[in-house]
Amino acid sequence: MDKLPKLGLPIIFLAVVGVILLLKTAVTIDGGEAGVMFKRFSGGIDTQQTYSEGFHIVAPWNDMIIYKVRQQSLSDKMSVLSVNGLEVDIDGTVWFQPIKNKLGYLHQEKGKDYVQSILGPAISAAARSVVGRYTPEQLYSSKRDVIQKEILEEVRKEVKDQYIQVNKVLVQDVSLPPKIKDAIERKLKQEQESLEYKFRLEKALKEAERQRIDAEGKAAANKILSASITDKVLQEKGIEATLKLSESPNSKVIVIGGGKSGMPIILGNQ
Repeated sequence: MDKLPKLGLPIIFLAVVGVILLLKTAVTIDGGEAGVMFKRFSGGIDTQQTYSEGFHIVAPWNDMIIYKVRQQSLSDKMSVLSVNGLEVDIDGTVWFQPIKNKLGYLHQEKGKDYVQSILGPAISAAARSVVGRYTPEQLYSSKRDVIQKEILEEVRKEVKDQYIQVNKVLVQDVSLPPKIKDAIERKLKQEQESLEYKFRLEKALKEAERQRIDAEGKAAANKILSASITDKVLQEKGIEATLKLSESPNSKVIVIGGGKSGMPIILGNQ
């Protein structure tokens, strides 16, 4: 009976050590994450293997470094200069993610703070390069889609061979100094009013041209009609009308050839 406490202490000790080792060696990688192994006694970072989601057993002397590999976003507001030296505030967002099968190289060469040390400066450099090609008016009005595309291309150039995949750049807002913004808005309003006036003027000119062509057409038709009507034609039309009237049941007297022009004179009840 006296031996039981002596045996129990080692068993408890081994159990505690076993639990500690289990907690140390058991690693769970969640969804949207991946791991890189640091092998303390066999070469450091394993650049050839990336560990996927799930449960993994790691030797107690090794470490598993876990990265998010799903798409992430980085938003920033930057003050940059336009082509004519005026300060412009750009509010933008970049969608990115590390290249999963290159995580070992990313950790070895850049580290876990790669967003601050690599991606952030690359975005700032790209934004300054692109915005510096345009005037504030172009930035404020019609060039936003073009700017987004060009910044994306520049960022991708900056992070090429940096093991980072940049998916999209969004420019949410372009802020100009109040005086510049007001001047641009006044100019845009004047241009809109000028375009509206030009449209109304062109519409009026087209309507006037239409009326002129219509009047000329009617005048030409009347001229042709007048040239085709002779006394003989009028007499024939008068005879036709007389024949139709003679068939009418209304009381009347028809005198043939009574008029100065030889046309019938019709005398009725009146």
